[in-house]
Amino acid sequence: GPNSAKLLSSGDPVNDEYRKERFVAKFEESRRLQREGRNKAVLVVGKNEWPFPIPLVMSKNRWRFDTRAGIQEMINRRIGANELDTIQTCLAFIDAQMEYAMNDYDGDGLIEYAAKFRSDPGKKNGLYWQTGEGEEPSPLGEIFARARAEGYFEKQSEEGRSPYHGYLYRILTAQGKHANGGAYDYMVNGNLIGGVALVAYPAQYGASGVMTFIVNHDGIVFQKDLGGKTAEIALAMKLFDPGPDWKKVETLAEKSSVIKP
Repeated sequence: GPNSAKLLSSGDPVNDEYRKERFVAKFEESRRLQREGRNKAVLVVGKNEWPFPIPLVMSKNRWRFDTRAGIQEMINRRIGANELDTIQTCLAFIDAQMEYAMNDYDGDGLIEYAAKFRSDPGKKNGLYWQTGEGEEPSPLGEIFARARAEGYFEKQSEEGRSPYHGYLYRILTAQGKHANGGAYDYMVNGNLIGGVALVAYPAQYGASGVMTFIVNHDGIVFQKDLGGKTAEIALAMKLFDPGPDWKKVETLAEKSSVIKP
């Protein structure tokens, strides 16, 4: 219908386009219709037989896509994928910060974390900077390379304002009383020495994601549904402060470490 495009938009145009391209590639790879009764069928595409979320239904002796029935399934799948990607990105951010802290990249003689994602031109004061052939990649180099391959950063460059897989990110420079070690400021004399934290929130609540995620240098990700005012709350957030209403995220590594009888 005329409102489908608006409903299908996640607030992350790059990710939307990337998913469309992946679907087209799978469709060209292989496709077949899987019947589910007399009046319903599902389009299955790709070698892994991915079921298209919008079903085909028989109506007035003609087959048509039932967009209304499939729209919520599309949103649910996208949100699930984005949230899983975001959890891994949060962990990758902490890994990158640890690498940055172990190397005096900015040459100031201090063991510190990076206070920004992108370095200023010609500097190494952020987690990412451009490298030449044969040079070691920056701590976030691999993630930026993957993101660029998906089409990110071509037209959008303002740090913190361009969604990645449906989520926006902000670095936090202090923690609250509910964090391990209590409340204190990570920033000392303009240097991020005491720790580092991150908040990741959906670019479009209910379309690109639902949960907001926070993580600090301890590497434990927490999640919470902040509701319809997610963006407002996340933008005002100053502290990493996982109170009792924040739920710890069980990562894949933790799940795999559990030995079942």
